[in-house]
Amino acid sequence: MKFLKTSTLYSLDKSTYTNLRWIAYTGQLSAILIVQFFFQFKFNYLFSILIVCLSILTNIYLQFKVKVNQLNNFYSTLYLSYDILQLGFLFFLTGGITNPFIFLIIIPAIFSAQYLNIWSSLLLVVLTSMILFILTFFYYELPHPGTLHFHAPQYYLYSIPLSIFIGLIFLVYFGIKFGSESRIRKKAFDKMQEIMAKENELLSLGGQAAAAAHSLGTPLSTILLTTKELQKEFGNNKKINRDLNLLVVQAERCRGILKKLTLNPKITDEFVNSEISIYDCIVEIVRSYKELSNKEFIINCKEFSNPINTKKSSEIVYGLRNFIGNANKFSNKKIEIFLKSNKEYTDVSIRDDGPGFPKDLIDKHKLGEPYIRSTDETNISKYGLGLGTFIAKTLLEKNFAKTIFRNSSETGGAEVIIQWKNKDLVNV
Repeated sequence: MKFLKTSTLYSLDKSTYTNLRWIAYTGQLSAILIVQFFFQFKFNYLFSILIVCLSILTNIYLQFKVKVNQLNNFYSTLYLSYDILQLGFLFFLTGGITNPFIFLIIIPAIFSAQYLNIWSSLLLVVLTSMILFILTFFYYELPHPGTLHFHAPQYYLYSIPLSIFIGLIFLVYFGIKFGSESRIRKKAFDKMQEIMAKENELLSLGGQAAAAAHSLGTPLSTILLTTKELQKEFGNNKKINRDLNLLVVQAERCRGILKKLTLNPKITDEFVNSEISIYDCIVEIVRSYKELSNKEFIINCKEFSNPINTKKSSEIVYGLRNFIGNANKFSNKKIEIFLKSNKEYTDVSIRDDGPGFPKDLIDKHKLGEPYIRSTDETNISKYGLGLGTFIAKTLLEKNFAKTIFRNSSETGGAEVIIQWKNKDLVNV
C-alpha cells in the first residue's frame, strides 16, 4: 500500500490526542511535585520537570502550529514514539522497572494499534520492548525516604517486564484486529450510505417525473385540442396546416414521453404509490430483470396470503433487488422466488440453479460480512468482495428482517431466505 494512501486511511484525531497528552503531563507534573515536596523523597526532580516541560512545548506546537485536524500515519508514529521515549526517561530517573506506573509505557503502542497501520504498531512495540529491557537493568533508585530502601528479588524484578511485555503483545494484537474490522465496517457502511443516497435521489426523481407528467397532462391536452381546432379553421392554408401538423405530432410525442415517466399509466392525484405489498414489490423487481435477462423467473405464491401493505422503502427494494440480481447473475437457467406467510411470519425465499455459495464462506459463516474473499477459483471473478451482500443484508435487517444464507438441497444453487415477523412488517 502506498504511503500517501495509507496516511489517509490511518490517522489520529489531533484534538483528542492533544487533550490526552495534557492529561498525561498534568499527572506527571503532579506526581513529581507531590513526591518531592509532600513526601520529601529525594530524587533528580529538576531533570524530570525539564523533560515534562519539553513535552509540554511539543504539545503546544502540535495544538497551535499544526493546522490539520487529522495527524497522518507518519507524524502520528513520530509523536507516539516520542511519548514512549519521554516515559522511558522519566522511569529511568524514578526506579525503572520497579516504578509502580511502569505499565503506562505500553499505552502509546496500544493507541497505535487502534488507529495506525500494522507497521507503525510493530515499530512502537519494538521500541517499547527495548525501553522495558533497558529499564530492567539500568535505572536510578525509586524515590524513597532515607531510612528505607526498596529492594526487589531478581526473579520478581524480571517477572515485571515479562508480564508487561505479554500484556503489550496481547492488547496490541486485539487492538490491530478490532481496529482493522472497525475500519472495514466503516468503509462498508460509508459505501452503503452512498448507495442509499443514490437510491433516494432516483426515487425522488421518479416522483418528480410522475408529478411533472401528472401536472403537464392537462395543459398538454389543451394545446392539442386548440391545435386541432386551428387545423379545422385553417385547413385550406397549406403552409399553416403543415406547421399545425408538426405541432400536433410533437405534442403527441411529449405526451408519450411523459407517459413513460409515470409510475402508473392510470395516474391519479396521488401519483406515487405510498404503500405496496411484498408480492407487488417482488413482481416489480422481477419485471425489471426480465427485460434484460433471457432466464426463467418463477414466482411461487401458493402459500402466500399476507394482506399487509408496507411503505415503499428504498432500503427494502434495494435489498430484495440485490439478492434477486445475484440469483440472476449466478443461475444457469432458472430463478425461483417463493413467498410464504402465516399468522406470525412472512418469508421470501430466493433460489437459483447456479454453483451455490462458496463452501468455505458457508462453513465459516462469513456470508454477509464485507470485504471477504473465497478460495473457490471456479467463480472467483463473479464472487467479488461481498460488499453488495453486506449492504443488502444490513438494509433488510435494519427493516426488521432476518436473513439466512444456505445452499439449496434441491437445486444445489444458492438460497437466501428473508423473514419478517408480521407485527414488524406493519412498522416498516
